[in-house]
Amino acid sequence: MDRYRIRLTAEAEADLAHIYRLVRKGSASNHTARNYTARIMTFLAGFDTFPERGSIRDAIRPGLRIVGFERRVSVAFVVEADEVVILRLLYAGQQFDDHEA
Repeated sequence: MDRYRIRLTAEAEADLAHIYRLVRKGSASNHTARNYTARIMTFLAGFDTFPERGSIRDAIRPGLRIVGFERRVSVAFVVEADEVVILRLLYAGQQFDDHEA
């Protein structure tokens, strides 16, 4: 079975940090924020063996896929030859703009 490398773009890394801050502020707990972002990273790690999931959004960008995580985060990504590139982690209804693709 082929395994894909998982790569987060700078925007996705910034999104993860932003999600951490929002959860920390909302819960008043560093522990809760760390656990939530760790669950996101564990979810993303699962793309190494089964990356072609989610909804295809070719109208926004060819090959773009979007999948939800725990009803609060939308993961926007593309599957390339040997890696899955996480483009954005959109929290609580945040939108993926055409110019970001």
